Amino acid sequence: MRKTLLFIFSIVVFSCTKDTLPKPAAFLSLTYPKKSYEKLVLKRPYFFEVLKNTVVVDEANNWLKIKYPRLKASIDITYRPIENNLEELLTEAEKLVFKHTLKAAQIIPKDFINSEKRVFGSVYEITGNAASQIQFHVTDSTNNFLKGSLYFYIKPNYDSILPAVEYIKKDILNLIETLEWKE
Repeated sequence: MRKTLLFIFSIVVFSCTKDTLPKPAAFLSLTYPKKSYEKLVLKRPYFFEVLKNTVVVDEANNWLKIKYPRLKASIDITYRPIENNLEELLTEAEKLVFKHTLKAAQIIPKDFINSEKRVFGSVYEITGNAASQIQFHVTDSTNNFLKGSLYFYIKPNYDSILPAVEYIKKDILNLIETLEWKE
């Protein structure tokens, strides 16, 4: 028993010769390409500017998918013509936003109004580990309704994807600001 205690004591005393120092604070170093935009070239009832280094996927019914391959993300855009159903479209868009309340820490709405171009809508920032971090909808209130959602192709960890969300958020705001309806 004595030998065992002496052995354990000697291991503890002689194994701790170096002082343990805390690691310095480190910051994640992320670099993103410089932003440069071009007009959407697909024939649609709308047009706007998209980031040049994205991949625009043409889908049926005037829908689009704007892919960010390096960030493993996409903005999914759906288009619907208004046929006396604006209230229904707005309700549906808001339901899709608020489906994320279980995982979201906070949902922050921001309204957008450009009377000159007849573009009216809302942008929703969703914080927390929700499936979509930004959703938006815009309309001219008479003929056109456009809805978009930002998705990442990974399990959502909000702290990890926040820099990419901020990067893409600027593109979404630019999309809304440059949106015009074709008559």
